[in-house]
Amino acid sequence: MAKYLAQIVVMGVQVVGRAFARALQQEYAASQAAARARGRPGQQSAAVSSITGMSVQEAQQILNVSTLSPEEIQKSYEHLFKANEKSVGGSFYLQSKVVQAKERLDEELNIQKQEQNQQSQQNPET
Repeated sequence: MAKYLAQIVVMGVQVVGRAFARALQQEYAASQAAARARGRPGQQSAAVSSITGMSVQEAQQILNVSTLSPEEIQKSYEHLFKANEKSVGGSFYLQSKVVQAKERLDEELNIQKQEQNQQSQQNPET
């Protein structure tokens, strides 16, 4: 009886060990892919989305903006931030989502500006 119990325990440890090793390999591959994406132009947006946990589309939906114009983003941010203040019965969670969405869209605007600068440096107009 003890022999069978020991075999079951050993098999269970082996199965868990293999699953853990596969999970580590997948995580390592994902982190390497994200690191490569951060280094390539045009892929920075995807890398920032994976770091911040919020896509550009989600941030636009939260702030209710259709275009990435700094003025529209700022106007919507100020309105939603004030509307969700705790003192007027708002939610701190929603207010933090509004801040997070603005930060994500600001980062996207910076990425677009950097890409435009790189393109203008690579293709100088004569």
